[in-house]
Amino acid sequence: MRPVALLSAAACVALAGAQIRVRDVVYLKQGGCAFTLDVFRPAKPNHVAIAWIVSSGWASNHEAINEGVAQTFNAKGYTMIQVVHGTQPKYSIREIVPQVRRAIRFIRAHAAAYDVSPDAIGVIGASAGGHLSLEIGGLGDDGNPTSSDPVERTSSRANAVVAYMPPTDFSNWGAAGKLPYDVPALAVLLPAFGVSATTPLTERKAIAKELSPIELVKPGFPPTLLIHGDADTLVPVQQSRSLDAAFANAHVEHKYVEIRESGHDWVTYTKGLPSVFDWFEKQLFPKVRK
Repeated sequence: MRPVALLSAAACVALAGAQIRVRDVVYLKQGGCAFTLDVFRPAKPNHVAIAWIVSSGWASNHEAINEGVAQTFNAKGYTMIQVVHGTQPKYSIREIVPQVRRAIRFIRAHAAAYDVSPDAIGVIGASAGGHLSLEIGGLGDDGNPTSSDPVERTSSRANAVVAYMPPTDFSNWGAAGKLPYDVPALAVLLPAFGVSATTPLTERKAIAKELSPIELVKPGFPPTLLIHGDADTLVPVQQSRSLDAAFANAHVEHKYVEIRESGHDWVTYTKGLPSVFDWFEKQLFPKVRK
């Protein structure tokens, strides 16, 4: 796909303040399905791209793309790219993670078309989107130099990560040794893990460990900001506290912001937003190629 096609006038809708939205850009074709992203371009770009992972309970759809969030970032000059992935139960987390990693490769491969620097790509998400943002952070690579696909030859590394109220350690869900599969409120999410009530415990434990971002922490993990409400009743605040400690032990540049008397909701998002902008400015502005 030629970069000029990504920005064709037919695909664009003008937003308030001369912002431009490019809809339904295909970043991956797989198994007869097309996976897309929407690009929100600001009137005055700062040449930083922010990939927002559209995900709730590892379900993702076009209706969940949030134009208001994009406009908030656009107002500060950020190009926001909202990524839609395959939805559980059709797709498991094991399949979704490579999809969102492909999206980062695609954004970097087309950085020039979007007027952003390939060295200044941030990733952000909330809840399941936060989990996937951390997976992108921990699994980033330089691409496959032998691939015939130019996108696959491109790096999937995030230059900075922000994760709101993220699941981070499925092996210890709020308490040592507790699995999320056993929490009644989370039973609807079992297909995302590829497990059922009859899956042997040993296999459940292995999958929980495999899909936990805390297992990916090591030196070189991209700079990461964690934000969590201390009154979160869906994703235990312990999840961010544990990852905060793991980052510290691995000497990963990071920051943890805990919002008092705040839950698993947009209140936490809004209260944490000043820290988000500070983080991306600190981590990404110096990386913009002049």
